[in-house]
Amino acid sequence: MNNNKLNSWLLASRPKTLLAGVIPVMVGSALAISSGKFYPLISIIALFCSVLIQIGTNFTNDLYDYLKGADTKKRKGPVRVLASGLISVKEMKIGIAAVFGLAFLLGLYLVYSSNTVILIIGVVSIITGILYTAGPFPLAYNGLGDLFVFIFFGIVGTMGTYYLHVKEFSLLSFLVSLPVGALTTNILVVNNYRDIEEDKAANKKTLAVLFGKVFTRWQFIILIILSYLTCLVLYLNFDYTFWIFLPYFTLPITVLLIRMLYKFKAEELNKTLELTAKFAGLYGLLFSIGLII
Repeated sequence: MNNNKLNSWLLASRPKTLLAGVIPVMVGSALAISSGKFYPLISIIALFCSVLIQIGTNFTNDLYDYLKGADTKKRKGPVRVLASGLISVKEMKIGIAAVFGLAFLLGLYLVYSSNTVILIIGVVSIITGILYTAGPFPLAYNGLGDLFVFIFFGIVGTMGTYYLHVKEFSLLSFLVSLPVGALTTNILVVNNYRDIEEDKAANKKTLAVLFGKVFTRWQFIILIILSYLTCLVLYLNFDYTFWIFLPYFTLPITVLLIRMLYKFKAEELNKTLELTAKFAGLYGLLFSIGLII
């Protein structure tokens, strides 16, 4: 594989958004550490599986947005490899099968170290990753993309990682998953806010298309508020110290992001998208430290 082709595949993986696959494993692992049950190899394998599932979902999204006409050379977002002719439809289909296949094979170790609950979670995650933009009822085209991200890259990813270590689900692991789901969903919210006109033209009914820009801005703000309120709930109802408020150091970034969302034009929102992903990663890191301490 030449360097140009490798760069095309890296571009297709959307590296600036891959933190969404890292954060749930990081936070779920931190909660496991705080409970006294943590196995590093399990978290490493879970991390690979999570990122591979996200890459596979991104590949599928690239393919079907191209086939459905949602991605064209005139799009305002980052370059898409199929619309730009960098990767063919046949190559992308092979790439999708390879990435999801590798995620499944690695996941078998997690099943071996745990039980069939993890098998079910893994298989459902892969299937819904494909159905995000493929199939007769693609989630992203019917206003369900945000819910998919919130559930699978928030609740399922975080609670699933915790379950791998302690073999149980709990109210605490659910609460801890909420800011993860909220902030990873906001990456998609900014993406859909930027692409609202193109998505309308392609009949891609995202929440931004269905309810408009005012709704989408408030959706972004409410999800951020949810992430901060979770820290307060954990402090008041569980045995956590003031360290759990470490994520509050990110408040200046949230102010900047909201200003960008209100003031930036569509072409400028790529910067907002990148910063939203970095913000989610920084919040996740500080949240993880607070959970452990």
